[in-house]
Order: sequence, then C-alpha cells, then structure tokens
Amino acid sequence: MRGREDEWTGLMRSAMAGDDAAYHRLLKAVTPVLRAAARRGLARAGQPPDQAEDIVQEILLAVHLKRHTWDSEAPFAPWLFAIARNKLIDALRRRGKRVFVNIDDFAETLPGEAPQETASAGEVAAQLGTLPQRQRDVLQSIAVESASIKDTAAKFSMSEGAVRVALHRGLAALTAKLRDHS
Repeated sequence: MRGREDEWTGLMRSAMAGDDAAYHRLLKAVTPVLRAAARRGLARAGQPPDQAEDIVQEILLAVHLKRHTWDSEAPFAPWLFAIARNKLIDALRRRGKRVFVNIDDFAETLPGEAPQETASAGEVAAQLGTLPQRQRDVLQSIAVESASIKDTAAKFSMSEGAVRVALHRGLAALTAKLRDHS
C-alpha cells in the first residue's frame, strides 16, 4: 500500500513538471482503484454498481481540472481519495440518497477492469470550448480558478442555484463529450 502511494506521488510530481507519460501512467494506475471503490460505495448505498464508470470519469475529470491545487510536498493519495469521496457523495445525492461514505473505502486496492483511456489536457480544453458560454465560464471559474460558488455567482451576476445548475450541466456535458471522443 505505502509503495503504491509513493509511486503515485512520484508520478504526480513528474506530471506536474510536464511529464505527460508519467501523468498517463498515474491515471492508468489509479483508475482500477477508483472503479472498485465507486462500485463498493454504490453497492453499500443500495445503488446498482453499473453507474461506477460515470463516477470514475467525474473523478478523473476533477483530478485533471484541479491538479494545480495539489500540494507537491504532500502525498497524492489522500488528495485523490478526498476528490473521489466527494464525487461519490455528489452522485448519490443526485440519486436522492443521503449516506456517509468512509474515506477508507478509497484506500484499498482491488483488481479492476482494464482502465479506459483518459482525455488529454488538449482534448479537455477543446471540448470545454464547445460548451455554451455560461457553462464554460462557470466551469472555468470553479474548476480551473478554484473560485467558490458564491464568488462565481457574484462574478457572473447569477444566483448560487443557477451557478450550481450550470456547473452540473457543464460537467455532465463535458464528461459526455469526452466519453464520445474516446
């Protein structure tokens, strides 16, 4: 377990320094772990595990969009698992479920299916450009600039609810576009 976490941290540090191959290896290594954890979380919440792939894609997209927020002096795994836990909770909330998800669920390694290819930064940027302006602006503000919902609402003269809707729709549309191109 510790060796895997050290490897992931090293790969992320290399990726942040511009090593695209290290970034690809990192995403390939974490995907089966995320998939297994998402399936487990869905099953524990009484939900069909076939929705796990959507959650994994949301996690990977969030990792890609928020990677600049990772502290390179800190281990990578806790940062990754916090994102994964939040994405699982978000998915369950969308299904009307209120559950507690233990972060330890994301720390175990279980064998999974072969990982799917992930989108490159260029592919994400290209597909982001195809979204409606409002969704693109909200995604840029929250996911890239790390602004809060409240700050984004004030910036674009929107209600916080409208920002949340635009964010959710933008992420869903971007995920679908990236999935169609892979």
